[in-house]
Amino acid sequence: MRKIFNFILFASFLLSLFSCAKTENMQKEKEIGIAVFVPGVRAESPVYDMLAAGVEEAVASAIGTGKKVNLKILEAGTNQAEWGTKLTSLAVDGKYDLIVSSNPAMPGIIAPISKQFPNQKFLLLDAYAEGKPMITTFRYNQREQAYIAGYISALVSLSKMEFANPEKKIGLIAGQEYPAMMNIILPAFLEGAKAADPEFTVDFKIVGNWYDAAKGAELARAMYKNGADVIMPISGGANQGVLAAAKELGFYVSWFDNNGYAKAKGYVISSSEMKQKKLAYEQILNFIDGKLKEGVPSTLGIKEGYVNFISDDEIYMQTVPEEIRKKQDEMLKKITDGSLDLSIK
Repeated sequence: MRKIFNFILFASFLLSLFSCAKTENMQKEKEIGIAVFVPGVRAESPVYDMLAAGVEEAVASAIGTGKKVNLKILEAGTNQAEWGTKLTSLAVDGKYDLIVSSNPAMPGIIAPISKQFPNQKFLLLDAYAEGKPMITTFRYNQREQAYIAGYISALVSLSKMEFANPEKKIGLIAGQEYPAMMNIILPAFLEGAKAADPEFTVDFKIVGNWYDAAKGAELARAMYKNGADVIMPISGGANQGVLAAAKELGFYVSWFDNNGYAKAKGYVISSSEMKQKKLAYEQILNFIDGKLKEGVPSTLGIKEGYVNFISDDEIYMQTVPEEIRKKQDEMLKKITDGSLDLSIK
């Protein structure tokens, strides 16, 4: 009987050790490291600020439910030559289960790093990569986004609004050349303009970086002198130079990525946005909960609720005539109901 009792005690002791080890392992499994790599400066880019804010809110929500998550946000600065080295440093640390970033150029920058650190997982928004099991990407349908911007830009250019001129020419200023810009955004911007009038052309210029406001202003002035009366800047910090030139000379601006009407009241005539904060929040929670579809590229647009044209802003309604706003609404309805297919091929 005593032997049985001793055996029970010993078995209980082993079970206790096993339970403690299991609990400790579970606690370790719950410790998740997430790093946000901002390829620029958060305060100077709404897109990157939305990314960081969405991740921060997701982590706070997860911690509120009892999960253990460590978060690091690294602002890498505007020198693109340093991004690869700084990303490699994050991977070398081995502390982060997931590295999150946002930029169409990121898949190319990360490709060699991913080969060097094959177990490192990446989540990239506003980017696209196929056949990479450790790299999960979500891109916005920027064909839709640029098309709706080009369409209303042309409508404004054709109108009798104060700064409109007879030239059928609009402009696009980009920070750099990259595949999404050259193959999707620029062609779609022109496509939208030609839907309003087939004689429209687009003056396209490159800043060469994502921060030079003085260069942005210089290029905008040149476009204005060449006849462009609506200019869309997609050039990070250089966008501020375009806004300054618009106020100085008198031309209109079509804003990309977030609500820009208040940035230059009376000059910004459209704002197309991508729901970066929402997407970052949702996908980080999916990763923490083990629900992220890893290695799968996705494209999200107007139907999915991640691309939008802001038409309910009071400044927009005060700046743009009702006739133009109605035409814009009609075109947006065609995209929503599928009668206008702007899918990315």
